Amino acid sequence: MLANSPNPYVLLNRNLELAWMNDAYLRVTMREREDILGRPMFEAFPSEGESYRQLKESFDRVLRTGETDEIAHIRYDISNPDGSFDTHYWSATHTPLKGDDGEVRYILQHTVNITELENLRRAIDEASVVERAKKVEERYRLASAELDRIRMLLEQAPGFVAVISGPEHTFVLANAAYRRLLGGRKLIGLTVAEALPEVVEQGFGKILDEVRASAEPYFGNRERVALIDPETGATTESHLEFIFQPITEDTGEVSGILIQGYDVSEEVEAEERQQLLINELNHRVKNTLAIVQGLAQQSFKSDTGHVGLEVFFARIAALASAHDLLTENTWKKADVEKIIRASLEATAGLQSGRYSLDGPKVTLDPQSAVALAMVVHELATNALKYGALSADEGRLGISWAREPREDGAHLIFDWQETGGPKISEPTRRGFGSRLISRAFGNRGDSCDMNYDTDGLHCRLETRL
Repeated sequence: MLANSPNPYVLLNRNLELAWMNDAYLRVTMREREDILGRPMFEAFPSEGESYRQLKESFDRVLRTGETDEIAHIRYDISNPDGSFDTHYWSATHTPLKGDDGEVRYILQHTVNITELENLRRAIDEASVVERAKKVEERYRLASAELDRIRMLLEQAPGFVAVISGPEHTFVLANAAYRRLLGGRKLIGLTVAEALPEVVEQGFGKILDEVRASAEPYFGNRERVALIDPETGATTESHLEFIFQPITEDTGEVSGILIQGYDVSEEVEAEERQQLLINELNHRVKNTLAIVQGLAQQSFKSDTGHVGLEVFFARIAALASAHDLLTENTWKKADVEKIIRASLEATAGLQSGRYSLDGPKVTLDPQSAVALAMVVHELATNALKYGALSADEGRLGISWAREPREDGAHLIFDWQETGGPKISEPTRRGFGSRLISRAFGNRGDSCDMNYDTDGLHCRLETRL
């Protein structure tokens, strides 16, 4: 039965010598019976390394335990008739054949050549590997294209961008704007200390260390940075608006820092020039007011103690105070509360505990700011002379509001005096009253002056 089986069988004695084999075994091993019969297995079929170890250990287990042993997969190369070797893969079953005394007399080896199956498996694996490689290559190509696009966008960004990595802050990226800022010096692969030693000396190296340690960004607001040209040694100062943004990994560790910002040197210089011009203008306005005051004093010098001259001087002072407030804001806009408070302090002096201010944040253009300052000055002067501030119990309540209307937002200004002496409506309108009622000069403005017995109530409304 075994001799006629299509499956290869070989019988080995306890010395692992080939005692018998069927024709199928001879065909699969490409041997003649007389060439291998009686020869030791490892002499007839030489082997070494892992193949030898697997086969020898399997035989030893059968002899030692008397139980069947299997090798599912073993590489065992067989020599061809021409002396060359082909790679073969086998699956083997080793069955013990015992004598009457129970001792193993022979080992029956049943082998199956699985080389074709192994090759097929490898072909499938290789095809899968190739397919995976193609997908990886496609993903890499798309990622590389996207990375190139991001680099192109960063290169053309108007603001400067750089990325530094590691605890030494090594440059790994710097766009064109950043390179221009630094005079085109070499950056990539160098640390900040190597590429920009003057920046480290100005304390920015320590700031980078703190950003890396704390994982918190640092915002630079118009900071002055001195840069040295490495070729000429010339120093240039720039004002920079920037951020040091930590780059964190999934673990929370900071792996690098993104530097992004703008050179605002021209803007800062323009603002400084503008501020210089405004200060010069304010200086000249004050000089002009001083000249006007001097002329008035010369004109009224024969009228000693003239009340009108004192009023005139006070109005000039209020006008100068309004100009000072506008100069602080570079003649753009002024806050209503600051205007009222400054005018009251210039007039009422240390009596600030006798008035209250209430209203939202509203800003006025320069012309309206000067007008409101003059109005508050006139009202406060009258309160000192005839109204609430002339009596110990008198108080001022000043409020304002911003109300939306069809033609735009309106400012409502309300002045209420209480606790002062009884007043009555004047028989004629003086310059002060006309100044208050026409202060803003807008068509549609309104001014209500109520001379209540309890105190003056003035309500102004103007379109912002």
